Amino acid sequence: MQEFFMIRQWYEPFDFFEWLRRTFSFLNIAICIITSVFIFSELRFDWFEKLVGSYLTATNESRPETGAVWETGKQTSNAHEYLNKIISKKEDARRNVNQASSFFDLVSGILPGEWVALEKQQFKTLYLSLEKSAALKIIEPAQLVWLINGSSLDRIFCEGVPEGIKIYFIDSENRVIKQINLRKDDIQEIEKGKKPIIGQLANIEGFLGRIYPAQIFFDAVFKLPPDIIPDLMVNPENLLKMDGKIIYIGIWNEAENGYIKIGFEIETQDGNRLVFVRGREWAVWQLNLNLKRGKN
Repeated sequence: MQEFFMIRQWYEPFDFFEWLRRTFSFLNIAICIITSVFIFSELRFDWFEKLVGSYLTATNESRPETGAVWETGKQTSNAHEYLNKIISKKEDARRNVNQASSFFDLVSGILPGEWVALEKQQFKTLYLSLEKSAALKIIEPAQLVWLINGSSLDRIFCEGVPEGIKIYFIDSENRVIKQINLRKDDIQEIEKGKKPIIGQLANIEGFLGRIYPAQIFFDAVFKLPPDIIPDLMVNPENLLKMDGKIIYIGIWNEAENGYIKIGFEIETQDGNRLVFVRGREWAVWQLNLNLKRGKN
C-alpha cells in the first residue's frame, strides 16, 4: 500500500494560535483601520466627490464641451455643404456658358455675382451668329478683329449683374482693354427684334406730318443711288418676316445715335400691324429730299 505524505508549505501556520497571531498582526490591523477611516470619511464628508469636482472645474476651460464639439462638427458640415453648392453653381454657370448658342442664352445663364471664363472662339461664334445690324450694336467688327487677332488679348470673362452681364477683354498683364455691358432686355431686342404691334402710324405723334403711302415712299426710295438704299433699312429682318401688305410708311421726327426710325404699317388678316426699322440719318435725309420733290 502506497503511503501519502502531506507536504506543508513554509508560509502556513503551525497551529491555531499561530494563525490568530498572523491574522491580527499590527500590519493587518493598521490596514483595516485606515480603510475604515477612509470609507467613513468619504461617507461623512463626500471629500472624494468634491476633489473630483474641483479638478473638473479647474480644467473645464481646457476641455471642449459636448455642445461645442457638436456645434463645431455642424459648422464644418455646413461649410462643406455650402462649398459644394458654390462648386455646383460654378459648374452650372460654366456649362451654361459653354452651351450658349446666342448672346441671350449667355446672359440668361449667368447669375448676378458669378464670374465665368468665355473662350475667344465661342465669343466669335456668338457674334457671327447675329445679323450684321444686330452685331453692330454690340461691338464694331473692326474693333473686335483688333481685340481677337491684333491686341495682346489673353482671356475673356463674363460677370453676371442684376440686369444682364458685363464682358471683360483682359490682356496678358491682367488689364481690362475693353468692356461690354449687355442688358438682358437690350440683347433680347438685338437678337429677336421688337415684335410687331397692333396700331396705326397716324396714332403715333412722332410720325405725324411724315407719313407716306407705300407707293410714293418706294418710288422715292428707288430714285436714290443703289449704294444708298441698303442704309435705309439696316435691320429689315422683322419686316421680311411679316405677311401682309404695306400701306403706309412713316419717318420719325428725331435722330438717335446717327439713325432714324422708320415705321411700316402693314395690313394683315388680324388687323394693321406696325414694324419699325432703322435707317442711317444721312440716307434718310437723301430720301426726304426725293419725297419733297415728289410732293412738288
